[in-house]
Amino acid sequence: MDRPRSPRVLLVYYTYSQQALKVVEVMTSVLAERGCEVEQAAIEFTDPRYRDRFSRFPLGRPFLTVVGMLPAQLRRATGEIRIPEEASGRDYDLVCIGSPTWWLTTSMPIRSYLESDAAASVLDRTRFAAFVVCRRYWRNNLKTVKKLGTKRGGEYLDGIHFTYLGGQVRSLLSLISYLGSGEYRDRYLGLRIPPTNLQPEHLDAARDFAAKLADELIGGDQPVNPDSALARKS
Repeated sequence: MDRPRSPRVLLVYYTYSQQALKVVEVMTSVLAERGCEVEQAAIEFTDPRYRDRFSRFPLGRPFLTVVGMLPAQLRRATGEIRIPEEASGRDYDLVCIGSPTWWLTTSMPIRSYLESDAAASVLDRTRFAAFVVCRRYWRNNLKTVKKLGTKRGGEYLDGIHFTYLGGQVRSLLSLISYLGSGEYRDRYLGLRIPPTNLQPEHLDAARDFAAKLADELIGGDQPVNPDSALARKS
């Protein structure tokens, strides 16, 4: 008898600060250990109106760059992107979409992918999940990914979010400080700021999330950490 085919999983994402990539790498490791064949696909933001703003790290003018994306995000605009072959027309048992939050909603590169023919081909009659990496606001982002993915024929399974430390003002200062320097600092503009970006507990939650998705695909009795963000959400 032929051996059962391993479940095929696509992790498609956009990242500038490489935080979403950290989640993808953790999830890839867990899913591969559970017997899945995993493909990673990073969406590239190639739109000539915006690509120069994100062509280097750190940013020269981080605050102006961030604010400069506000009009397009408010319009829920799409832009030119490059879609890897892995995220175009292949068959998968599960697709997981990694979406940063830009100004309250799904980032333009991921929105552009989800509204593309390539996404329609991949998601049609396919189960999908999502994760959001953001400073504060995640609900509308996750809701939008679910809505657009479902519109493309996908079957939504679950989602998780990872939010940075600090309140509204201090988390913004921390992020601007990091984007402008590429370094983690204790103070910005004379104010003490919390750490920004993903913390170890976020990556632990990503591992639990990946294990839960693996259970959906192939079954298993590995427990989810009861202290994880996923367990609290479920």
